[in-house]
Amino acid sequence: MKSLSRHLTTIAVMTMAVGLVAALTAPPDRLQGNLQRLMYVHVPAAWLAYLSFAITFGASIGWLWKRTVRLDRLAAASAEVGVFFTGLTIVLGAVWGKPVWGVWWTWDPRLVTTALMFFVYLGYLALRRATLNPTVRARRAAVFGILAFAQVPVVHMSVIWWRALHQPPTVLKPGDPSIDHWMLAVLLLNVVAFTAVYAALLRSRLRLAVEEEALEATQDAATSDLAGAAVAAPDYGKEAGHRV
Repeated sequence: MKSLSRHLTTIAVMTMAVGLVAALTAPPDRLQGNLQRLMYVHVPAAWLAYLSFAITFGASIGWLWKRTVRLDRLAAASAEVGVFFTGLTIVLGAVWGKPVWGVWWTWDPRLVTTALMFFVYLGYLALRRATLNPTVRARRAAVFGILAFAQVPVVHMSVIWWRALHQPPTVLKPGDPSIDHWMLAVLLLNVVAFTAVYAALLRSRLRLAVEEEALEATQDAATSDLAGAAVAAPDYGKEAGHRV
């Protein structure tokens, strides 16, 4: 298990290094120049947010069907990683938007729906923290994780459904992508690199979850032993002897 985590980490670091080097050597955009290189991080981060919440969605359905603790653990871990990548997407978007739009934030449909998705999944994590019973927590989180995923297609389609400053899709759309093919190759390379990072983070979070559950079980057992000792039955034989 530990060797698998090390291999995933090694692959993630290597692919990320290759992807970033390719991003720095790719041709600059005709209008935005080197600022456009943020795309090679911003877009993969957004993709990982989609993927993370899709995994949470699938694992939540699986838990309602199989009631397996591993699926609940997977849903929670993927949601945590997804929240991280969603936050990274928003921050990078603000850094990119400032020189292009002149503001750090604007009430653009893509920005608003992404921020809403971020806070909804923070609510998902808060719900898990607030529910102590493992079975009740898993059931509530599974329902929440299924309903929350409806935001992902809304975020993606927001630039098509509403007038927006954010550019429309250039890759995930019908027909030939409206992006230089060399830039597209570098972008896809970084998507693969970020996906490897996601896999490594998810694997590490799952291992941590197992250790947290083991620690919690140990603490519960110790608490139970102490509580049992505190309410031990009195020795009536000794009491009777003292009275005599």
